[in-house]
Amino acid sequence: MHGELLSKDFPAIDAIIKKYGERKEFLICILQDIQARYGYLPKEALTRVAEKLDIPLIQIYSVATFFKAFSLRPKGGHTIHVCLGTACHVRGAERVLGKIKRDLDINVDETTKDMNFTLKTVNCLGACALGPIVEIDGKHYGNMTTVKVESVLKKYSIKKME
Repeated sequence: MHGELLSKDFPAIDAIIKKYGERKEFLICILQDIQARYGYLPKEALTRVAEKLDIPLIQIYSVATFFKAFSLRPKGGHTIHVCLGTACHVRGAERVLGKIKRDLDINVDETTKDMNFTLKTVNCLGACALGPIVEIDGKHYGNMTTVKVESVLKKYSIKKME
């Protein structure tokens, strides 16, 4: 469920909090469960957690922004990781990244308007010999070029999924 969290969803948030005995020391577990349910951490959910656990909202945001596993923004149906490690960089990863950004009309750490793709960069995917490498939903595409980008993205387009 992406989009705004409505107050009608508070019982679900409350159930997650109750599952952990409404105990502050389980904040990370609570946030993980909320993110698993919504795909990200909606502001309204964090506000509800702050109220129920009697924790300042800023403290919850500190935890949510410290751990890379948490996202404060909705993510797309497919996550693209472009490796910018040294081996990939010297083989043209920046050009590949630029092509993906132009084709999807987004920047790094953004999601397309249709919620189909989220674009991320990483420092290494551990497949340096295949660089530049792009990973989409855990599937690796090695020896990536700007010419190959369009055909790879088409495999994950919404039209293809329907």
